[in-house]
Amino acid sequence: MSKKAIIPSADFYRNNSNLKWVVLALSVLISIGSIYYTDILVAQLKQRERQQVQLYARAIEYTANGDDTFGDVNFIAQEILFENISIPIILVGDSGRVLASRNVIMDTTWTDQRSEEHLKAELKLMQETYDPIKVTLRDPHTGEVFGTQFVYYKNSLLLRQLIAYPYIQLSVIAIFGFIAYLAFNYSRAAEQNRVWVGLAKETAHQLGTPLSSLIGWMEVIRDDPDMKEKGMVEELEKDIQKLRIVTERFSSIGSVPALKKENVVSLINNVVNYLRPRVSSKVRMEVFTLSENISANVHAPLFEWVIENLSKNAVDAMGNTGTIAIKILRGNEGKIFIDISDTGKGIPRSKIDHVFRPGYTTKKRGWGLGLTLAKRIIETYHNGKIFVKSSEENLGTTFRIVLNAA
Repeated sequence: MSKKAIIPSADFYRNNSNLKWVVLALSVLISIGSIYYTDILVAQLKQRERQQVQLYARAIEYTANGDDTFGDVNFIAQEILFENISIPIILVGDSGRVLASRNVIMDTTWTDQRSEEHLKAELKLMQETYDPIKVTLRDPHTGEVFGTQFVYYKNSLLLRQLIAYPYIQLSVIAIFGFIAYLAFNYSRAAEQNRVWVGLAKETAHQLGTPLSSLIGWMEVIRDDPDMKEKGMVEELEKDIQKLRIVTERFSSIGSVPALKKENVVSLINNVVNYLRPRVSSKVRMEVFTLSENISANVHAPLFEWVIENLSKNAVDAMGNTGTIAIKILRGNEGKIFIDISDTGKGIPRSKIDHVFRPGYTTKKRGWGLGLTLAKRIIETYHNGKIFVKSSEENLGTTFRIVLNAA
């Protein structure tokens, strides 16, 4: 017995978008754990290097004081003083004068003055890094202290590399993750585009057959004098023409539309005049402009689709009662502003950033693709912008479209 396939809804994909935050949180935890573990290793290595420097200081002290309590002094000097090949060390006298150095990188071609300046710079850095280890000089016969010296040091190259390693590692991971994120987003957007284009093309194809049939029936109705006298023919012709435009709109998605210089005011008035008799009589639709001659390079069917979509959304937001005001303005730098305002329920501030996302809708039977397609048409095809200019709950919303003037 076959199992019934479960088709995920739009809510499923919206809810699963939260998975990216879970992945981000896990990545942060892994990063913190990596840094914490590395810090433990660094602390242990620091302690070990300090012990080596302390041994180095004790060897100097024993050698200088002639103390052979620990056995062969020459062995101590050979095994401790000269076996340190990694930790930079500078020995300083009471007066602050540099007495000796070890593992401090210097060029053999430098002058004595240049070498001295380099040692002073290294000494300053060591002084800022760790407290020095004190070496007490005593008379081997009387035990009287006749001088002190100080051993300064800094982290070895290995330790510095170990300290920097987790940050380099995390940077590489972050760059890789960013590239993967961009690739994933691009792949998802491309997949969405293919779905939308396929759906649009198939819709246009499906509309073609009944539209051809309606045109034939329209000719039959036109020849009937009774139907002609009732004034139905003109309205039916408008609807058939509208279906033709809708078919052209769907056919245009997925291909680069040819933009032409069009009168924006005239196009918007066409949409408003078509919608007025087809929406509630309690909805007022008004168009305001300072000039009847405002032109832009647009694809008329797709541009009218955006205006119609925003207007229908406004009607739904107002509950079929209220006012839709469309203002057409000339802007600076060759821009045209089209503001579509309603007196509806408004959009909550927390939801404004989501209205153009695929699947977002407040309608029980909505697909949540209308505003997504409107954004694609305006920004991708017309190189313009569309956004929520303002919105207040229970007061209304204003969408703004920005086009390039012809």
